[in-house]
Amino acid sequence: MSTAVGVLHHAPVRRYLASTAFAAVGINICITALFKQVYDITGDPLSIGMIGLAQFLPGLVLALPSGFLADRYDRRRVTGVFLLLRVVAAVVLIAFSRSQSQSFLWLVVVAVLIGSADALISPSRRAIVPLIVGSEDLPRVIAIWTATFTGSAIVGPALGGLLYSIDPVVAYGAAGACSVASIPLILAVGYLPGMQTTAAGDERPSLRLALQGLSFIRRTPVVLAAISLDLFAVLFGGAVALIPVVATDRLGVGDVAYGWLRAAPGVGAAAMAIVLAVRPVSRRVGPMLLVVVGVFGAGTVVFGITRSYTIAFLALVVLSAADMVSMFIRGALVPLATPPDQLGRVSAVEGVFIGASNELGAFESGVAARWLGVPWAIAGGGIATIVIACGFGLLFPSLRKIDTFDDVVPQRGSAG
Repeated sequence: MSTAVGVLHHAPVRRYLASTAFAAVGINICITALFKQVYDITGDPLSIGMIGLAQFLPGLVLALPSGFLADRYDRRRVTGVFLLLRVVAAVVLIAFSRSQSQSFLWLVVVAVLIGSADALISPSRRAIVPLIVGSEDLPRVIAIWTATFTGSAIVGPALGGLLYSIDPVVAYGAAGACSVASIPLILAVGYLPGMQTTAAGDERPSLRLALQGLSFIRRTPVVLAAISLDLFAVLFGGAVALIPVVATDRLGVGDVAYGWLRAAPGVGAAAMAIVLAVRPVSRRVGPMLLVVVGVFGAGTVVFGITRSYTIAFLALVVLSAADMVSMFIRGALVPLATPPDQLGRVSAVEGVFIGASNELGAFESGVAARWLGVPWAIAGGGIATIVIACGFGLLFPSLRKIDTFDDVVPQRGSAG
């Protein structure tokens, strides 16, 4: 196995990571500005939830075709083409902001466009990694990828808050420019020898092929447990979605401080990602996944009940550091347990789970905040997350018993 520095000597890895960084910074700037603009216009936490729902629904609709696209066509080109949709979304938001419009409906439409882009990009982009490095280096690259992704989750929100305080047009312009910069880098990524052929071959598109990813997950307890744990945990622990409300109404801070509060999850995640890049989780993998989800829930409870900006910031750092360990473990388990010829379709279904945990979690948080109040909406979700982690430890003994990543091998056989 190569070291963390060693895998960076591989040009395709560097290009893949650079493309990820630009794309992630861009979308983080865009979402940070969008959520703040929505709350500034409406003053209603439920409106943030509606934006989250609008982002989620396209992922649900496009899950099957996006997975098939990832397995049938060149994943680099699929990713590059649909990154252009993010550019279009940024252009629409620039026009909206310049017009001084107060129409919430237009922001919902843009959220649907962003959700569509993410749904079509995600399966192809995530399924590229096993094609550029061998399985022995996969955990290292996943760790560096998560460090890159979460480092972008610091830079993006911090820039988003700062640029939004100048003018929303500036924020959305920067978001679009980052998306444009990511496209040539992903197109220039080279595959390992023998990996150029797409897995779906010459088979005609069909519902049977599209459903193979869902069928595989249903038949593979380790994969099902790993991604559904993330779904339910973040669904109920979606504190990040309510940061604009907490910053404005509970902490009384301005746009720049809001941007840093939104960047706090990136700080914790990036710090943990650096640790994982140097010393990846190697033993007691399954139990560790359950523990860190419980820590995520505890951090969410603290964030929900505090009125201190410092404590709120630190709570977001801790919960996101725990989530990073969860993301790392899941990011290694799923490709290790999945045959390469089905990874695009499995990644598409996983994308729906992740989208549900984030965007649908934002909707759940908005609805709960409307009816229960912001503190109980956040803290109650954290308590539910802790209960879920305990429940999964009982329901999925195969996950609980995983010691090392070597215990996980691709599960082959009929996907039908």
